[in-house]
Formats: sequence, C-alpha cells, structure tokens
Amino acid sequence: MMKINRNLLKTGALAAGLLVLTSTSIWAEKVIEITGNDQMKYDIVAFEVEAGQEVTIIFKNIGKLPKVAMAHNVVVLKRETDTMKFAQTGISSKDTDYIPPAMKDSVIAKTGLAGSGETVKVTFTAPSEPGDYPYVCTFPGHFFAGMKGLMTVKGS
Repeated sequence: MMKINRNLLKTGALAAGLLVLTSTSIWAEKVIEITGNDQMKYDIVAFEVEAGQEVTIIFKNIGKLPKVAMAHNVVVLKRETDTMKFAQTGISSKDTDYIPPAMKDSVIAKTGLAGSGETVKVTFTAPSEPGDYPYVCTFPGHFFAGMKGLMTVKGS
C-alpha cells in the first residue's frame, strides 16, 4: 500500500486553490479617479479596462457652485445606447438622478450625484465584450456641454 505524504497533499491542494483563484480573477481591480468641474468637463475622457475586470470609478466634484445648480455623476452605458436620446429623455427624471426610467437597462454602472467638494464611487465588472462604452454626466445640459467620455474594454 502506498503511503501519502499529508503535507505534500495539503501543499498541492493549496496550489490548486490558488490556481483557481488566479484564473477566475486574472486582472486586478482597476481604479479610475475622475474629477468634474463647474465648466461641465471631466478631467479624464477616456480610459481602458480588460474584459471582465473589476472596475472602481471614484468621482470628485471639484467645482464651487451649489449642488442644486451644478451636480455631476458618472454613468457608464451599454455600447448600443443612443447617448443623445438618453440625455434628452433623462432631463425630466430628477427622482432617478436624471436617468430615464425607460432606459435604465442601458446603464452598466452609475455613481450618485456629487455636489461641490463631494466624492462618490461605484464598483462594477467590465463587460465581457470588447469595445467602446460611453460614460456621461446625466445632470441636465451637462452631456450637451461635453461632459462625456469613453471606457474602452480590451479583450483578454
């Protein structure tokens, strides 16, 4: 009868467990820090992530105007979303942070609205399909003033 070395067996099980963990989370979390200002501009208008990667967007409103007049957020949308229609339809949706209820399925991730000096964040898993995904500020008029960007998902 063959003798089994229990320490070797434990080491093998640990290595197998690490291999499984590593293969399911190949990419480390990606943290994107974005600011917005009273001129309705993001300081980062494009960033890249890997398909399936965990992403955290930290958004800070560095403007000085009151929240009622100049709040900002970051809303990441599906690739096929008509961003113009999304922004126009959302103008009357104050109760949902200007995200149109009829188009809420177009949202991949969203922060809350941030007033002057406030920071908000959201963590999500990047889509598995490579491509360009728009992000916008939904506060009325901000998208049309240029407060938008692209998240590019790269294939693994």
